[in-house]
Amino acid sequence: MRKNTWSALALAFSLMLPVATPAPALAVSVDIHVGSSLNFGRAITCRQGQRLIENRGFRSVRRIDCRGRTYVYHARRGDRHFEIALSSRTGRVVDVRRLRR
Repeated sequence: MRKNTWSALALAFSLMLPVATPAPALAVSVDIHVGSSLNFGRAITCRQGQRLIENRGFRSVRRIDCRGRTYVYHARRGDRHFEIALSSRTGRVVDVRRLRR
Protein backbone atom coordinates (compact mmCIF):
# COMPACT_ATOMS: atom_id res chain seq x y z
CA MET A 1 0.00 0.00 0.00
CA ARG A 2 2.84 2.33 0.85
CA LYS A 3 4.45 1.76 -2.57
CA ASN A 4 1.20 2.70 -4.38
CA THR A 5 0.86 5.85 -2.27
CA TRP A 6 4.37 7.02 -3.17
CA SER A 7 3.78 6.27 -6.86
CA ALA A 8 0.52 8.21 -6.84
CA LEU A 9 2.17 11.09 -4.98
CA ALA A 10 5.07 11.17 -7.48
CA LEU A 11 2.63 11.16 -10.40
CA ALA A 12 0.56 13.97 -8.90
CA PHE A 13 3.69 16.03 -8.19
CA SER A 14 5.00 15.57 -11.75
CA LEU A 15 1.68 16.76 -13.15
CA MET A 16 1.89 19.96 -11.09
CA LEU A 17 5.30 20.94 -12.49
CA PRO A 18 5.22 23.58 -15.21
CA VAL A 19 5.46 22.20 -18.69
CA ALA A 20 8.43 23.44 -20.69
CA THR A 21 7.17 25.57 -23.55
CA PRO A 22 9.26 26.57 -26.53
CA ALA A 23 10.53 30.13 -26.59
CA PRO A 24 8.57 32.43 -28.90
CA ALA A 25 10.25 33.24 -32.18
CA LEU A 26 11.86 36.65 -32.25
CA ALA A 27 11.39 38.90 -35.25
CA VAL A 28 14.70 39.71 -36.89
CA SER A 29 15.10 43.03 -38.61
CA VAL A 30 17.46 43.22 -41.55
CA ASP A 31 17.14 46.91 -42.21
CA ILE A 32 20.00 48.70 -43.88
CA HIS A 33 20.35 52.48 -43.55
CA VAL A 34 22.66 55.17 -44.85
CA GLY A 35 25.66 55.29 -42.52
CA SER A 36 25.43 51.63 -41.50
CA SER A 37 28.88 50.11 -41.30
CA LEU A 38 28.79 46.67 -42.88
CA ASN A 39 32.50 45.88 -42.48
CA PHE A 40 33.43 47.59 -39.18
CA GLY A 41 35.10 50.53 -40.95
CA ARG A 42 37.55 48.46 -43.00
CA ALA A 43 38.13 48.69 -46.75
CA ILE A 44 36.26 46.21 -48.94
CA THR A 45 36.56 44.74 -52.40
CA CYS A 46 33.64 44.76 -54.80
CA ARG A 47 33.00 41.04 -54.23
CA GLN A 48 33.07 41.51 -50.42
CA GLY A 49 30.52 44.30 -50.74
CA GLN A 50 28.23 42.02 -52.72
CA ARG A 51 28.46 39.33 -50.01
CA LEU A 52 27.86 41.86 -47.24
CA ILE A 53 24.65 43.03 -48.93
CA GLU A 54 23.52 39.43 -49.45
CA ASN A 55 24.10 38.77 -45.74
CA ARG A 56 21.72 41.64 -44.90
CA GLY A 57 18.72 39.90 -46.43
CA PHE A 58 18.95 41.01 -50.05
CA ARG A 59 18.96 38.61 -52.98
CA SER A 60 19.86 38.78 -56.65
CA VAL A 61 22.65 41.26 -55.85
CA ARG A 62 24.32 42.52 -59.03
CA ARG A 63 27.48 44.60 -59.20
CA ILE A 64 26.83 47.71 -61.30
CA ASP A 65 29.88 49.95 -60.78
CA CYS A 66 32.99 48.90 -58.91
CA ARG A 67 35.29 51.82 -59.68
CA GLY A 68 36.40 54.66 -57.47
CA ARG A 69 35.29 55.51 -53.95
CA THR A 70 31.81 53.96 -54.07
CA TYR A 71 30.60 50.61 -55.28
CA VAL A 72 27.05 50.47 -56.65
CA TYR A 73 24.85 47.37 -56.53
CA HIS A 74 21.29 46.49 -57.56
CA ALA A 75 19.50 44.08 -55.24
CA ARG A 76 16.05 42.74 -54.41
CA ARG A 77 14.24 42.27 -51.14
CA GLY A 78 10.81 40.72 -51.49
CA ASP A 79 9.27 42.20 -54.61
CA ARG A 80 11.12 45.51 -54.32
CA HIS A 81 14.28 46.56 -56.17
CA PHE A 82 17.00 48.70 -54.58
CA GLU A 83 20.17 50.47 -55.60
CA ILE A 84 22.77 50.38 -52.82
CA ALA A 85 26.03 52.32 -52.78
CA LEU A 86 28.87 51.30 -50.43
CA SER A 87 32.06 53.17 -49.64
CA SER A 88 35.04 51.14 -50.84
CA ARG A 89 37.24 52.60 -48.11
CA THR A 90 35.06 52.00 -45.04
CA GLY A 91 32.31 49.54 -46.06
CA ARG A 92 29.65 52.05 -44.99
CA VAL A 93 26.34 52.43 -46.79
CA VAL A 94 26.48 55.70 -48.72
CA ASP A 95 23.07 55.57 -50.38
CA VAL A 96 20.01 53.31 -50.60
CA ARG A 97 17.36 54.02 -53.23
CA ARG A 98 14.24 52.11 -54.07
CA LEU A 99 14.00 51.58 -57.82
CA ARG A 100 10.61 51.76 -59.50
CA ARG A 101 10.01 48.85 -61.83
